[in-house]
Amino acid sequence: MAALSDKPLAGKRALILGLANDRSIAWGIAQALHAQGARLAFNFLGDALEKRVRPLAESLNAEIIAPCDVAKDEQITSIFNEVNQKWGGLDILIHSVAFANKDDLHGRFVDTSREGFRLALDISAYSLVATAREAEKLMTNGGTVLTLTYYGSEKVMPGYNIMGVAKAALEASVRYLANDLGPKKIRVHGISAGPIKTLAAAGGVANFRDYLSSSEQKAPMRENVSPEDVGALAAFMCQDGAKHMTGNILYVDSGLNIMGA
Repeated sequence: MAALSDKPLAGKRALILGLANDRSIAWGIAQALHAQGARLAFNFLGDALEKRVRPLAESLNAEIIAPCDVAKDEQITSIFNEVNQKWGGLDILIHSVAFANKDDLHGRFVDTSREGFRLALDISAYSLVATAREAEKLMTNGGTVLTLTYYGSEKVMPGYNIMGVAKAALEASVRYLANDLGPKKIRVHGISAGPIKTLAAAGGVANFRDYLSSSEQKAPMRENVSPEDVGALAAFMCQDGAKHMTGNILYVDSGLNIMGA
């Protein structure tokens, strides 16, 4: 019995979408799931990212490493078909996917282009709906769908712009998906992490260093969080101990979200 408790996710099948490099939040989640015994599958986007993703995935004994552009329905269908053929089902879906044009993360939100708005909402929010729909078909014994969000969905964060609106749509999608999928014992959550120095954040969000500094000073615990912190929560939410939790936005931000001006 002790051996089983050491690996509470032993045998659980997890598809992780959005791993980019070893500084990704998705990497922290992947390591935590692996440590608890989960079997892993990953996607990659294009040859350049495959060169980064494949060695990381292989280091965690990934059983599936396949291309998937979440903007293309046929590629979403393809990777879930591969998961079904290999595993015959799925227990965990990690959605760590977001994108906006860099130009739309600078200047004023009001100047967001129609195409920039569409692109950010499609990749960052609709892709959760599209992938959850495919996951539902494979989660015949229930399961967990987790996505990643940020406090910029609730409050104005200068420079976050269209991504804040996309994350707001993502969080609303979490609640509606939780309602739709709950009868099948599929739980859906969003994890709202404090600012983490990923390559995407540092390279895409204006004044990101200021966010890191101010959050560390303002958060009740006076420190920022890491991908490993997010991974620890994600792994717990996939366990049976969280089986009656769904539709939540869970904060891992050293308490930053409770603070006012």
